[in-house]
Amino acid sequence: MGLLTDYDMYLFHQGTLYHAYNKLGAHPMACKGVDGVRFTVWAPHAKNVRVSGDFNDWHGELACMNRVNEIGVWSLFIPLASVGDHYKYEIHTWDDQVLLKADPYAFHAELRPGTASKVVNLDAYKWNDEVWQEQKLQSSPYEQPMSIYEVHLGTWKKKVPKSEDFYTYRELAEELIPYVVEMGYTHIELLPLAEHPFDRSWGYQATGYYAVTSRYGTPDDFKYFVDCCHQQGIGVIMDWVPGHFCKDDHGLRLFDGDCVYEYEDPRKAEKPEWGTLTFDYGKPEVRSFLISNAVFWMEVYHIDGIRVDAVASMLYTNFGKPQDLWVQENSRGDNPHAVALLQQLNQAIFARFPHALMMAEDSSSWPKVTAPVHEGGLGFNYKWNMGWMNDMLKFMEESTVHRKWHHHLITFSFMYAFSENYVLPLSHDEVVHGKRSLLHKMPGDYWQKFANLRAFYGYMMAHPGKKLLFMGGEIGQFDEWKDLECVDWFLLEYDSHRQMQEYVKALNHFYKQEKALWEQDHSQAGFKWINPHDSMQSIAVFLRMGKQPMDQLLYIGNFTEYVHANYRVGVPNAGVYAEVFNSDQAIYGGSGQCNSIPLVSEPIPWNGMTHSIMVRVPPLASVFLRMVTVAPERADNEGSNEDEAKRMRSNAPRRRGRKKAGGAHD
Repeated sequence: MGLLTDYDMYLFHQGTLYHAYNKLGAHPMACKGVDGVRFTVWAPHAKNVRVSGDFNDWHGELACMNRVNEIGVWSLFIPLASVGDHYKYEIHTWDDQVLLKADPYAFHAELRPGTASKVVNLDAYKWNDEVWQEQKLQSSPYEQPMSIYEVHLGTWKKKVPKSEDFYTYRELAEELIPYVVEMGYTHIELLPLAEHPFDRSWGYQATGYYAVTSRYGTPDDFKYFVDCCHQQGIGVIMDWVPGHFCKDDHGLRLFDGDCVYEYEDPRKAEKPEWGTLTFDYGKPEVRSFLISNAVFWMEVYHIDGIRVDAVASMLYTNFGKPQDLWVQENSRGDNPHAVALLQQLNQAIFARFPHALMMAEDSSSWPKVTAPVHEGGLGFNYKWNMGWMNDMLKFMEESTVHRKWHHHLITFSFMYAFSENYVLPLSHDEVVHGKRSLLHKMPGDYWQKFANLRAFYGYMMAHPGKKLLFMGGEIGQFDEWKDLECVDWFLLEYDSHRQMQEYVKALNHFYKQEKALWEQDHSQAGFKWINPHDSMQSIAVFLRMGKQPMDQLLYIGNFTEYVHANYRVGVPNAGVYAEVFNSDQAIYGGSGQCNSIPLVSEPIPWNGMTHSIMVRVPPLASVFLRMVTVAPERADNEGSNEDEAKRMRSNAPRRRGRKKAGGAHD
């Protein structure tokens, strides 16, 4: 470790040194019986490179590095250096500039506003997540429940509101993990934790790709956090940002006085929309840097998956750029280097971590994002369903009176629901920059806002695809995400918010126990329409199926404030149906319009089915039904079941007898 062989250098310059972090950077080691640290850096255009740090009182002339090869790898063993020392590379350019740069492969950094790298030993922590790792090898993520809680660690909770007194990784392990377990989530997704200089970039503009941010503690502290998650059965996903990097002087920009990590052509390098620079994906050493970084987080920190940020901005050369910066590399407008990098990345990850989660945040219509590379795909195993998210938020923001004219927004996603392996995201991006919180987006009076949000969450759980919700959404926060403050936990003093939290908790646990909602998420066999056409009443009815017939669930979503006392629904089998979940229950703040009596099917054809049931459909609600008893033979059906059927037939549908719910509810 820390010693570059000729073969390592060959792989590095071929773009296939997938453990580059074991060779470059600062590695404590012994050389000829002497303890010290070996420093290795890639600076191909440098005239000279020195190491300045605590160990030489920041006099770089005492630590001149040796150029290892002609392609710009420099290395030096320093006996006086040790774990905990701060350092930077002092890079001398051919035009006699002297640049002080943080180590691109540093494993730790000093707390901002400091910008120095730190020497750290990554081998000291003893993991205790063997059971989790074994279980992960034995199960496929595709056929498992996945309800993700997206978190920004700096603002989930704060010790003092509006302060920079953050909870540490170890403190968050004691606070956040029990909460996630209690709420029924299966995974935590963390906004980027690579070191970054500016808090309000949320980690999306990084300088230290291998350094877990020091805002919340040390590398071992973060390992402890991940370890505790695994011991409690919670997977950990981290946002990862290979699409761009920030321009801060101590970072990657013009690393040795010339373009090293970014494209030389400023039209390709600049991302003016974000004020950042694009990686040069065609450069082999950059591919080694980025792919090794993804491997690093999974191998060293036991991360279970990464969500790749802003994939569309990588795929399309001119994404978000004014026309004067456009570069036309081909007729499709894509960046072939980026396409090749993503394919190589996914192949490298799955070769080492077969059950990893590789999620693409792709807002484009690029085909086969989750198809294997050998089939022409990008090789991810999940893609965020941005189309579903945008359609549903647009639909839910409509007045209930107008929703009938926008019914296609809740049905269109099923046209492509199985074209990729999808995650349904309600992320931080939807509740910032004046977009308003999810609750605030909902129309209607105070009660209707909460009812709308409950109905929306229920529909999300019923829809094929894994689930993601950003922190604060589970308590119905009225304000959008305030990235300098914490979640408005004080709202739990109020009934409606406390009931919303209880609802999300119950919904998560219901989701986890119902195989129909996740076992065939990515197959048409897991879904069947019953009634997609009731636009005038804004009602959608469909089936979700597991692999066993008894796991089947019937979903009914009502997106208006009207109660339908007798709503006929076709069912696939004759039998008795029972309500198993209802967002309108009073304990969740609903109006209590429930189906407390089992519903006996009748041989009345409806919705293309031979049998049907009469259901009480609550206002602004999501309802789940299950067949609990198969219809008995006729000889056994002449008793109580026949009486029940007669009672149900007497309650024929009365479309004009709808009851409007809203405002205060008794």
